[in-house]
Amino acid sequence: MTTEPPYHDVTGSGPVLLLVPGGAGHPMGLGPLVDRLASRFTVVTYDPLGLAHGRLGLAVPDQRPADWSEGAHRVLDAVLPAGERAYVCGTSSGGVAVLDLLERHPRRLAHVVAHEPPCVTVLPDGPERREELIARLDGPGRPDAEGASATPMGVFLARVLRPFTAHVPGPGIPPTRLTVAAGAASRGELLHRTSELLADRIGCPLVPFPGGHLGALEHPVEFADLLADTLRSGGRGSS
Repeated sequence: MTTEPPYHDVTGSGPVLLLVPGGAGHPMGLGPLVDRLASRFTVVTYDPLGLAHGRLGLAVPDQRPADWSEGAHRVLDAVLPAGERAYVCGTSSGGVAVLDLLERHPRRLAHVVAHEPPCVTVLPDGPERREELIARLDGPGRPDAEGASATPMGVFLARVLRPFTAHVPGPGIPPTRLTVAAGAASRGELLHRTSELLADRIGCPLVPFPGGHLGALEHPVEFADLLADTLRSGGRGSS
């Protein structure tokens, strides 16, 4: 068993902020967000499947949120100074992973923002909405998950979408360490409803973030500034 931490990149200075991308974990498009955050944090961008580090096209097994969260914990062991706690943000499937990370390793984390995690089975009509979501995203002509023509979206649809949308956060998440974020432009949509219910169930704040589900890509400066404020204010005084 390897002892090396999973693939990740580090930039900036200040307290550690772990970013867990959505989709299949490929950090494509996050450069402007990372650049904005790097003046205030040591930004650690986690690439759980190594897709941005030469592994796109290789075979990938079905993923579980626990796979990603335990990998994230190993990354934190490698980069986090002794005695310190990390800030964490995950969006979409990355949001599912950081919920699991917070439940498993709360003592390592100062505050966590989970942006529109697609845990749709928590809804009263969750199983039906999950099937509709999968059918809408994973229709005919799905991009390849392996080989020379593989794409991150193909990996997401084949290996991540189904297990992550089936994830139900457990009762061990400390509400004082968590903020659920929902896109202001997503109001009324499935993942906004999911975020609202999760925040209510866990007993943590729900904060509107710029844009919709892809707000981190579409509004990186505004998203980064609100993320920094939310992490620091949310983490203050947590035990």
